[in-house]
Amino acid sequence: MANQNNRDNNNNKMSVEEAGRKGGEATSKNHDQEFYEEIGRKGGEARAEQNDSNNSGNSNNNNGKMSREEAGRKGGEARARQRDNN
Repeated sequence: MANQNNRDNNNNKMSVEEAGRKGGEATSKNHDQEFYEEIGRKGGEARAEQNDSNNSGNSNNNNGKMSREEAGRKGGEARARQRDNN
């Protein structure tokens, strides 16, 4: 109902939020769990490589924090699980 109200107020144009939601739903229907895991892994690896080049002279001590690669992998897996539950 809220989306219909938004459309009435915007001359039947879809809101940015609604367009994003619909696009996300369509994308999730076209891809499986492996797709999201791979995206997360690749993003994490790219970010880790970028970090390595920026900190080449520094020690690699994360002070107990999760690496960006690990965060990307976990994010991809969580997104895939979320998609499977819907």
